[in-house]
Amino acid sequence: MSTPHTSPSSSSAQAFPWAGLFTLSALIFTSVTSEWLPTGLLPEIASELSVSESQVGLLITIFAATVVISTAPLAALTRNYSRKSLVIAVLLVFVVGNLLAAVAPNYAVLVVARIIGGLSHGLFWAVVGAYSAHLVPAHQVGRAVAVTSAGATAAFVLGVPVGTALGHALGWRLAFVVIAIIILALTIMVVRVLPPVDHHHTLSTAEISIPLRKDHSVPGVIYVCILVALVMLGHNLFYTYIVPYLIGPAGIEPGAVAGILLIFGAAGAVGLALAGLLVDRFPRSIISVTVALVAICAALLGLFPAEPWIMFPVIVVWGMAFGGVPAMIQTRLLQLASPRMRDVGSAYLTTSFNIGIGGGALFGGILLDQYGILSLPAIDAIILGIAVMFAIVGGELLRRRDGRAAALRDLQPTPPAP
Repeated sequence: MSTPHTSPSSSSAQAFPWAGLFTLSALIFTSVTSEWLPTGLLPEIASELSVSESQVGLLITIFAATVVISTAPLAALTRNYSRKSLVIAVLLVFVVGNLLAAVAPNYAVLVVARIIGGLSHGLFWAVVGAYSAHLVPAHQVGRAVAVTSAGATAAFVLGVPVGTALGHALGWRLAFVVIAIIILALTIMVVRVLPPVDHHHTLSTAEISIPLRKDHSVPGVIYVCILVALVMLGHNLFYTYIVPYLIGPAGIEPGAVAGILLIFGAAGAVGLALAGLLVDRFPRSIISVTVALVAICAALLGLFPAEPWIMFPVIVVWGMAFGGVPAMIQTRLLQLASPRMRDVGSAYLTTSFNIGIGGGALFGGILLDQYGILSLPAIDAIILGIAVMFAIVGGELLRRRDGRAAALRDLQPTPPAP
């Protein structure tokens, strides 16, 4: 007997799919931890492979660049394959990439391992990013995305620090082995727990199949992708160099920096929980409000770096505001994209995220060298202010466009009954 596919319509009569969503969240946790693991192990990897720390840092760039280049084409090529089978295949490739990193005899092999990881990571996000929307009805999409996005937040709060500590204690190679073992165990969970979904869009009566590029939801997908690139560019321009800011202008003791970052991450987890409660009720306004709040926090950190009574509360508010932004943007994409555009849209969203992350780190480094650390929060606030304006104006244009389209549909004569 074949396993029935899950769809939004059938899910509405079923209980909320906690098991499947928690499995996706665990996969995201491990994937993000693997992506950022080399950051905390720079000295060990550089020393053993006889390369500079900057070359090891380049592994993050190589990983992100691979994601940017490969995600959309791979998502388009595999859009007709079973989503569950594709998740399993991608995870197995991820295992190979991490094991190859663990046994890499030299830097060149490690680069190849990271490229393999980037290929699997990009397609993984393209599939998993939309999977939760296939498991629940439309009114529960925000809640489902908040559950799965908790994995990414937990990776930054716990996964990366624990992986770094493990690498320091037992060697960086073993850290990659542990990641590979965890991914393999989660693959078994996917086989047993994750429900299959029907991601194909069924044409309604009298509906004509058109190319994806002509889908009515393409402008909405483009809008969300531009928005996320702007937000991540501004945020990572400053956050990538938050440690030099804390140790320098803020005057924080180096030993206390980890605690502050842990507080930021914990505040982000609270923000994510709030996002899950609010994003379905306020889908258009909530993103603009939270991004504006992040911009205000960045401006305050730039204006009052040496005032602890301002800086500490602002960092908490910053963490809470930004913690839910990625989940909100993912939810907005799934709300705007038509069912057949969700997977491809998620692929483009992943690409936009990585463009923003890589571009922010690069731009921030240039500003840091040229104008100093305090230039970063100011430029961050400016870019995020532009993102807020784009979110408001672009959202209003989309709303009017949808209104005109709905009016035109209402004007069309109803075909006579047969």
